[in-house]
Amino acid sequence: MADSPGLALVRAQPLVLEAALRLARSTGGLALIEATSNQVNQDGGYTGMRPAGFRERVLALASAVGLPHDRVVLGGDHLGPNCWQHLPSSTALHKAEVMVGEYVAAGFRKIHLDCSMSCADDPRSLGDELIAERTAALCEITEAAWRRAGGEPPVYIIGSEVPVPGGAHETLQELAVTTPEAANATMEAHRRAFARHGIEAAWSRVVGLVVQPGVEFDHHQVIDYVRSKAVALSRSIEPVAGIVFEAHSTDYQTAAALEGLVQDHFAILKVGPGLTFALREVIWALSDIALELHLMPEASLKDTLLNEMKRDPRYWSAYYIDPERREFDLQFSLSDRIRYYWNTPVVERACTQLFERLASRGIPLTLISQYLPVQYAAIREGRLKSDPRDLVFDGVEQVLRDYDRACRPDGPAGRAVIDRGRE
Repeated sequence: MADSPGLALVRAQPLVLEAALRLARSTGGLALIEATSNQVNQDGGYTGMRPAGFRERVLALASAVGLPHDRVVLGGDHLGPNCWQHLPSSTALHKAEVMVGEYVAAGFRKIHLDCSMSCADDPRSLGDELIAERTAALCEITEAAWRRAGGEPPVYIIGSEVPVPGGAHETLQELAVTTPEAANATMEAHRRAFARHGIEAAWSRVVGLVVQPGVEFDHHQVIDYVRSKAVALSRSIEPVAGIVFEAHSTDYQTAAALEGLVQDHFAILKVGPGLTFALREVIWALSDIALELHLMPEASLKDTLLNEMKRDPRYWSAYYIDPERREFDLQFSLSDRIRYYWNTPVVERACTQLFERLASRGIPLTLISQYLPVQYAAIREGRLKSDPRDLVFDGVEQVLRDYDRACRPDGPAGRAVIDRGRE
């Protein structure tokens, strides 16, 4: 995994997971799927799953689509005190130790150790040395858990310049790219901390450093990658053997930007909301098609989901603070807070009902052409069926294919980096 570019899919939505697994099966590649600390932890996270349960869900989906389990790589993202920042640091870090141990015991082997956030008794910002010390202490736990569990040793991602999970809250104009000096200081602080803790062997398995290459998105716009602004940072990693940069919040970047990132040694690309945004687009189209066919007389899927969001606003109320834009943002914000509601029972039932009624009735090609022109073209060319689930999978795969092409070793970006491998 450390020897080639890679895509890390950070998402727990089953249809999105299945789309990624299907694509890995068809391309012959690996599926790298990561759970974030707030999605999956020893308390269940917002998915209600602990690491072992998440693993079983992913592997069951892999079996269902015919992808061998040895082509599924599981990762943990932002593993540290993130979920417990409201607690004193000693308590939060103890909880983080329990969490990382569970991740590794459950077979997760790409581990992003992130101790960059302040806890209740910490100063507002933490220095490299303290972040590195806490990271090394967590790494001791993961190494012990791996020795007990056996199997392939974990590889590690470090770094503290992490974009806001799930996209920025505020309106963005431009982002400062991480300086080479800051990147080097982070690596050196962690190398020294790993040595102090006697885990030099783990340091040899650090394969990625999280930095800010100048990409991000807020509710309504995308900050695109500008290669010229990242030249110094890109070149700074070239002398460092075995380590590449990991780029978070690459959602909504163009295909050319993704290829540029990989060519410039940002060879691990994270994507999450961009996939569930694509999922929502297709399902919204299917909901409108069902209304045209008079298949959903009681309530549209859109109404069901939006009512559920308003009934339980905890996942979006701190994000959508502009009352004039709130109704729009609930549906169309790039941060896609809808993603927290697909797994609620009422929405799952509505999705199942929508798919069943459309599959039973059949979807006229004219309506697919009207609402899903990309999928219409694929159907006409014989590459896609008009089954509603297949239409959803294809919508998500449209996004994933750009990442696959950017990261594929025999592709234009992959050939440039053949030596090397966001909530």
